[in-house]
Amino acid sequence: MKILKSLLVASASFLLFACNQHHEKLPILGERQTMERMVNGKLEVDTFYQTIPAFSFMNQDSAIINNDSLKNSIYIADFFFTSCPSICPIMSKNMLSVYQKYKGNNEVRFLSHSIDPKHDSIPVLKKYANKLGVTGTQWSFLLGSRDSIYNIARNGYMNYAQENEKIPGGVEHSGYFILVDKDKRIRGAYDGTNKEQVENLKTDIDILLNEYKSAKK
Repeated sequence: MKILKSLLVASASFLLFACNQHHEKLPILGERQTMERMVNGKLEVDTFYQTIPAFSFMNQDSAIINNDSLKNSIYIADFFFTSCPSICPIMSKNMLSVYQKYKGNNEVRFLSHSIDPKHDSIPVLKKYANKLGVTGTQWSFLLGSRDSIYNIARNGYMNYAQENEKIPGGVEHSGYFILVDKDKRIRGAYDGTNKEQVENLKTDIDILLNEYKSAKK
């Protein structure tokens, strides 16, 4: 959780600077490493950014979703469970507004990871998607083993999910939406229960799409 908070502070600081400097490029968040090398007698430094590790989960249509499924797409990831009595309904409503804006745009995908695999079977996830009005393959509600989901939340998305019998639902998790670029790097984190931050996410998606569009010119 401390790591995620650090990412949010870094993101906010960068975006404030970016607005003041009229930049239209999002920060790259997460850990990074540098490597020095000599090129034609000149020292150059390469920067390697943290990326989302390889994964393979099943969605509400029993289709396998993995890294290769998201080639040439940016995506927004979050963590939820269908019987969540607290923040999940708010998160799903807000994510739905993002989905509706980009529905039909193959460059934008959505991954909602269930953190309650004991209850959230494929039919349960399908029913949940149908209730939201989600159709097609753009938004996947993912099922995997508890350990694999918890691990990618922590080590991939700088997020958290864990069992807690003391709270309603028995599972706790962060409510953040994580924006990931086509190179599997984290470009933003947003409170999925906060409408203002969700609007910021929409703005940042447009910025990221334009970043790739400009690179093609």
